[in-house]
Amino acid sequence: MTTQETLQSRLPDPSMLIPELGQIGGALFKATGNGSIPQTTISLVQLRAGQIVGNTYLTVLHTGSLRKAGESEERITAVASWQDAPYFTDAERVALALVEAVLTPNPHGERVPADLYTQVAEHYDDKALATLTVAISQVFFFIPLAVIGKPLPGVSPTEQWRK
Repeated sequence: MTTQETLQSRLPDPSMLIPELGQIGGALFKATGNGSIPQTTISLVQLRAGQIVGNTYLTVLHTGSLRKAGESEERITAVASWQDAPYFTDAERVALALVEAVLTPNPHGERVPADLYTQVAEHYDDKALATLTVAISQVFFFIPLAVIGKPLPGVSPTEQWRK
């Protein structure tokens, strides 16, 4: 790969190619911002999704969101190993377990088994659980753009896409 290829994304700005993407993304952000779960929880879940799929752009994006929200470096760093980290609430832990279950194939059964669903439902009412589901869907919506298009990590949205 040449230096020029590492300094630009693979794709031009998808929102210029498909203007409806802005409406879809905006609707997803509005839906997840309904106040039923903390924005921090959404960002933690979306950071974990970026880590699981191994995408630097998503990892840097959601790490930056957490920093801007005032989250500690310990909490941000520990998302990758949340199971044994002392920095998360029980509600955050089940949200992180849920995104891992959804993203990780389970060769022995359901991805989201009944016991995990029960744990999630203990912390989130129906609206909050639906919002958490949409938050997971929101990051999933952007995963193909991030993995295929390879936008530049840490670069503003207006500058990250190939010209």
